[in-house]
Amino acid sequence: MKRRTFLATTAAAVAAPGILRAQTKANVLRFVPEADVVIFDPVTTPSWQTRDYAYLVYDTLYGMDDQNRPQPQMVEGANTSADGLTWTLSLREGLRFHDNEPVRAQDVVPSIRRWGARDAFGQALLAATNEISAKGDRVVEIRLKKPFPLLPNALGKTMAYPCMVMPERVAKSDPFKAITETVGSGPYRFVANERVPGAKLVFEKFAAYQPRNGGKPEQTAGPKAAHFDRIEWTIMQDTATAAAALQRGEIDWLQTPNNDLIPTLRTNKNIVVRTILPTGLIAYMRFNHLVPPFNNPAIRRALIGAIDQRDYMIAINGADKSLWRDGVGYFAPTSPYASKAGMEKLTGKRDYARVKAELEKAGYKGEKVVMLVAVNIPYLKMMGEVSNDVFKKIGLNVDYVATDWTTVVQRRQKTEPAEQGGWNIFSIYDNGANELDPASHLLLRGNGKEAQFGWPTMPKIEELRNAWFDAKAPADQKKICEQIQLQAFEEVPYIPLGQSIPPTAYRNTITGVLSGHPFFWNVRRSA
Repeated sequence: MKRRTFLATTAAAVAAPGILRAQTKANVLRFVPEADVVIFDPVTTPSWQTRDYAYLVYDTLYGMDDQNRPQPQMVEGANTSADGLTWTLSLREGLRFHDNEPVRAQDVVPSIRRWGARDAFGQALLAATNEISAKGDRVVEIRLKKPFPLLPNALGKTMAYPCMVMPERVAKSDPFKAITETVGSGPYRFVANERVPGAKLVFEKFAAYQPRNGGKPEQTAGPKAAHFDRIEWTIMQDTATAAAALQRGEIDWLQTPNNDLIPTLRTNKNIVVRTILPTGLIAYMRFNHLVPPFNNPAIRRALIGAIDQRDYMIAINGADKSLWRDGVGYFAPTSPYASKAGMEKLTGKRDYARVKAELEKAGYKGEKVVMLVAVNIPYLKMMGEVSNDVFKKIGLNVDYVATDWTTVVQRRQKTEPAEQGGWNIFSIYDNGANELDPASHLLLRGNGKEAQFGWPTMPKIEELRNAWFDAKAPADQKKICEQIQLQAFEEVPYIPLGQSIPPTAYRNTITGVLSGHPFFWNVRRSA
C-alpha cells in the first residue's frame, strides 16, 4: 500500500457541503486567542498562536507535568543502555494521523530531525547524536556520541518549537520553510476549509484519537480527552468587545483579558479569572545584531542604562504588583538559575544624559532605528510607547513602525537592512518556562544565523551553554548560569523588561482548564 499520498477522498469529504453536522452550544467551545495564527508550522516559528494551534492537532513523544518533568505521551516506554549511549523508544499501539494512516517510527525519525534543526534544545540533542533510526514500525533507536540524560526533556518541551510528530513525507520538508499542509495525530483536526484569515479557525474532534491510559492530566502529560466535538477560535482584536462577549456568554474563554477589564470580570459570578501560567511571561527588547546600529555591542550595552523595568510593567499591568515583577535578569525568576549576577546594570539609577553620552562614545551617529510595534495587541503597543519615549530621551533616531502582529511575525524574520524591509528592534513577551535553563532559552543562543530572529553571534555564551550540558553537579550548573548572565550583560542579546503574571478568563461552566498554555484537552462544559 502506498503511504502518505494524501487521501483525495478525505479532502473531498471535508470540502463537501453539509459534512459538518449542526453543532449545539453544549459541544462547541468558543475561544478568543490573543491574535490570529499566521504560520501553521510549529517548527518554523515560536509564535504562541502557532504553538497553541499545534497542540490541538499534533501530538508529542513526551509530555510535561506540572513540575516540568517529562512523562511518556506517544511513547509507550523507553530503554537506555548501561553506558547511556543508546535510547530505544517504543510507540504506543493505535496511534493514527488525521488521514487515518498509522503513526510509525519512520514518521518520528524525520520529525525529530526537522524539529532539531530549529530548536535550541533540539540542536543540542542532535549535536550529541550519532544516528536516529527506525527499528520496525513502532521502535525508534537514538544512538548518541555522549550521554544525554535530558533527552526526554528535549522531546517533551512545551514552549517554543515543541517536537511535534508529523507524517514522514511532511517531516522530510525543509525545516526553514513553513509547511502548508496540516496532518497531525492529536485530539483535534484542523478544518482548513472553514478557516477565515483574521477572523476564525475551527477544529473538530478526531474520533480515532486514543488518549493515553492512566496518569493525571497535567500540562501536556497524561490522558488528552477531547470532550468537545468542535472548537472555534474567534479573532477579536478589541479586548473590550471580547470581554463583553464573555460576560454575555457568547464566548466561553478569553485567553488574555485587558488588565483594565479584570476588576469588572472578577465581579461577575459567572466568570472565573485565574492565572494558569505559573512561570509568567518575560517581556524583552530584541535587537537585530546583523545591521547598524545594534550590530555594535557597545551601543547595546549603553541602552541598558536607560531601561527601567517598572515603567514597562506598570504601563502593561497597572500598579497591582501581584500582576508583575521587576528586577528580572536573563533567567526567569522561578528558575533555580536566576541570580543577581550583574543585575546592578538593570537596577541601578537611570541616567538618560549618561546613556546619551555613552551612545555617542560607542559610535552611534544618528542612524535610523526601525522599531516594529504591533499596535493591535494592547500590551505590545504599550511596550512600544514606553520604548519610544525612552529612545527619544537618549537621542535615538526612532522610526516607530505602527503595524499589526501579522506583519511583525513576517517582518522580524527578514535579515535584510531596515531600508530593504528589515528591522532594528522590537519588544514582546517570552514564556517564562522558556527561560528556566540554558537548554530551551532560545534568546540566549549565540549561534548567528541559526539563532532566533536577531541572530546574535556570541561564541562565549555558546561555550558556557555547552559546559552547562556537560556539568554533573547542580552547583556547577548554577555557577555556569551566573557566568552566562554576566556575559549576556556584556554582549546583550536582548534586554529583559520584567515579568508579567497574566490571568485568563472563562465561563464558570467550563471545567478542567490545565496549567500552562491554553490546552483544550480535558476541558468540558459542566452545564
